[in-house]
Amino acid sequence: MERRKLGGVSISRLGLGTMTWGRDTDENEAAQQLQEFVEAGGNLVDTAAVYGDGDAERVLGGFIGTLVKRDDLFLATKAGISFKEGVRQINNSRNEMISDLDRSLSRLNVDYVDLWQVHTWDKNTPLEETLSALDYATTSGKARYVSVCNFNGWQLARSATLQNPIFGKAAITCAQNEYSLLNRKSEEEVIPATSALNLGFIAWSPLGRGVLTGKYRDGVPSDSRGASPHFANFVEPYLTPRAKKIVEAVCIAADGLGYSPLEVALSWVRDAPGVTSALIGARTGAQLRGILTVEQITLPDQVRLALNEVSAN
Repeated sequence: MERRKLGGVSISRLGLGTMTWGRDTDENEAAQQLQEFVEAGGNLVDTAAVYGDGDAERVLGGFIGTLVKRDDLFLATKAGISFKEGVRQINNSRNEMISDLDRSLSRLNVDYVDLWQVHTWDKNTPLEETLSALDYATTSGKARYVSVCNFNGWQLARSATLQNPIFGKAAITCAQNEYSLLNRKSEEEVIPATSALNLGFIAWSPLGRGVLTGKYRDGVPSDSRGASPHFANFVEPYLTPRAKKIVEAVCIAADGLGYSPLEVALSWVRDAPGVTSALIGARTGAQLRGILTVEQITLPDQVRLALNEVSAN
C-alpha cells in the first residue's frame, strides 16, 4: 500500500477505522481485519476512547504484540468525548484529557500512541488548557504526535498557531474531519488551512457513512449500519434526495469503469488534493478485502471532474 508523509513519518494512504469494534464487529472479525490490513501494507489504525465505551481499544489492544507487531502500526486514538448515563459529553479539560489518555494506553496495552487526537471542539474549556494536555502527552512520551479532529478552519488555525514548536510546544501534526462526495464541507476552510500550515489531513467516513456504496439505494438493509440501533441516526442524514443523486452518479461511473461504487467513491477521496489518508471501516473481514482492492484503482480525470460537479452543491 502506498504511504504518504505525515510530519516526519509515513502512513498508509488508507487507514483502518475501529468505530464498530467490540460492538457490531466481534473479536474474530476484528482480528481478521487487522491482520489483512497489515499484510496489505497498511499501518494507520485509528480508534478512540469513546468507541464502544472503550471496547474498541480493548479489542485492538488484545491483538498488539500477539497478532501484529507494535512497530508495524501507526496507532492513533482520541480523547475528550464520553457517554455517561447514556448522555454524550464533551470535556477537553486537562484533567479529563490526560485521564482519557492513561485509560486508552491501559486498554491498548501499549506505552505510547503514535498519534493522540482531541476528538472534537469543546466550547466550555479554554483552548489553551486543552492544548496543555497535548504538551504533557508528548513530553511524557505517551504520544509521539498530536492533532485535532472535527475542528473548523479558525479553530484548527488557532490551535496550530498556539502550538508553535519554536516555543517548546507540541506541534499540531494534522486534522481529521469528515470528507466524502456527500460531505465536502472540509474543502471550504479545513483543507485549505492544512495545506497552508503544512499539516496532514485524515478523512473519516469517505464512503458517506456507507451510503456511497449503493447499499441504501432501495431501502435500509437489515444487516447494515443504517439498521443498527447504534448507528441509524448516524446514517439517516445522508438518505436524502441530494444524496441519492450523487449515489446514482457514482454507480453510473462505476458501471462504466467496471469498478464497484465503493471503489469509485473511496478513490475520489483518497486522491483528492490535500488528503493524506482516508479511514475505512468494515464490519467483516470480507468487506475489508473488498475495500482494499481500491489500492489498484485511479479514477480518470474526466470521471473525477464529473463527480466534482454533481456533488458540488
